Amino acid sequence: MHIDRLGVHESVGAIFPPETLAEQLRSLDPDVTVVGDDVSAVDAVATFGHVEAFLDLEWVHCVRAGYDDFPVADYRDAGTALTNSSGIHGASVGETALGVMLSLARRLHTARDAQADREWAQPTWDEPFTLMDERLTVVGLGAVGRGIASRADGLGMRVAGVRRTPARPPHVREVYAPDELHEAVADARFVALATPLTEETAGMVDAAVFEAMREDAYLVNVARGGVVETDALVAAVEDGVIAGAALDAFETEPLPAASPLWDLDDVLITPHSGAMTRDYYRDVAALVRQNALHAAADEALVNRVV
Repeated sequence: MHIDRLGVHESVGAIFPPETLAEQLRSLDPDVTVVGDDVSAVDAVATFGHVEAFLDLEWVHCVRAGYDDFPVADYRDAGTALTNSSGIHGASVGETALGVMLSLARRLHTARDAQADREWAQPTWDEPFTLMDERLTVVGLGAVGRGIASRADGLGMRVAGVRRTPARPPHVREVYAPDELHEAVADARFVALATPLTEETAGMVDAAVFEAMREDAYLVNVARGGVVETDALVAAVEDGVIAGAALDAFETEPLPAASPLWDLDDVLITPHSGAMTRDYYRDVAALVRQNALHAAADEALVNRVV
């Protein structure tokens, strides 16, 4: 693969200024420029989203870990290499997941709500708890899942995981197979989703999963909205089947104003910002730079999807 001209697509502006990434990449041999949907002047592009014209390029790098809205089969048919940014979000998303769990346990969100009303409102004596010794089940033990697990273990939580392979990574006490999901969540105070959206995981967290969870349990979704059946989640919270949730990803984004999720007291909503950090562009640049060198040396690309 020969890359002479590399583009940064303007869609990365959804995360950071495109020129910031382009400037970070200008130490590469290829001439790096910010491009729109006309990519005829470049051989490869770093992008937030898919554009049909990308299928004429040598290589496309998705600046996100999730690539579920990229037509993978079309890239394969076109012979266009597609890579993603998996592996760079362990710290940012791991801290986000831990932060919302701490907020729910220590009732920080209710204090913030009361502050807006200038109200001195302490929680009742039996509401707050600590994360120490609480059980956490992490569904998906890739870089993000392991990032959650290591931070939770550091606070003394008892961490279990769900993954396709039985290997047990550090900070995880036991591993369940995907078909053991109900068993894996049954004793967990928190269930954190860190799995990609695939045909197998779409709608995976449904009413039956909520029924398998404890009544005082919380769902934490820092994965993809489509992994959870939204109507089942709303019903589970409203009916007291589970205690609440912290959600950073939704089936429809931005979350529509009419969504009932906005009105549920013990549901924390963040605008798909769990991976955001001021160093995001540096992390993406390091991956793109590494793969540009691999391409020049005719070596395998890192994080290659197809």
